[in-house]
Amino acid sequence: MKDARAMAFVNAYGVLGALENLCEIDDEAKKICQKLKKPVNFCFDVKDGPCFTLNFSADGCKMTDGDAGCTCKMSFRSPDGFNNLIDNSKPGIPSKNPTQVLSFLLGPFTKLTNILVKYLRPSDSDLKDKDFFEKSTILTMYVIGGAICALGNNDEISKLSASYIVDGEISMGISDKVYVTVIAKDHNLTLKKEKSQNPRAIMEFKTIELANSLFNGTASTMAELCAGNIYLAGMCNMIDNINRILDRVGLYLA
Repeated sequence: MKDARAMAFVNAYGVLGALENLCEIDDEAKKICQKLKKPVNFCFDVKDGPCFTLNFSADGCKMTDGDAGCTCKMSFRSPDGFNNLIDNSKPGIPSKNPTQVLSFLLGPFTKLTNILVKYLRPSDSDLKDKDFFEKSTILTMYVIGGAICALGNNDEISKLSASYIVDGEISMGISDKVYVTVIAKDHNLTLKKEKSQNPRAIMEFKTIELANSLFNGTASTMAELCAGNIYLAGMCNMIDNINRILDRVGLYLA
């Protein structure tokens, strides 16, 4: 079973959080940002859910917690309402600078999210393009990293797994392509979108093709471990509990 509140955090920090990475690696997304006449700091404020701001400028997109410095805000009465924005493009209530909310939502924001969806839910023909395949897998890695933390902090089953994770950094990545770090502190998880310099545990996939196959469920984790294509090191307990949360990520992102 999915919890609507936990899903809202996955949509915020997993899915929409990947917009900052999309604007770094996709040329079309870069051009959309470069056409902005002035920065737009778009806050999403969800009652009993996440509150975060996507800060768009000609340089790209950066995500911050809370509403500090936002130039416009969209509010949602419940996590379900916010999830409807992601699933059904149903907007919330413009609660600050409604003109900018609507113009940005219907313009640059929709264009960017359409590009992101294409990468996260690719067609078979899209994946035949090597560059697209790589970017799709990299963005999925970022979404998964954000979703692990979102669920570890908000999904009751995942919180149980997080409660067994000792303090420290868990490095996850695809060799020579992309890395994220899950930071555990007092059983709360946060994400750093870079390689850990001092990990207590490491889980690394040998190739981007392997990672893609594992993400879409067409490869066996156990078989790839036995073949030496998944590198594990450090505290096994940390990795075991992250993998339990990963099982929940698969349910929420299905």
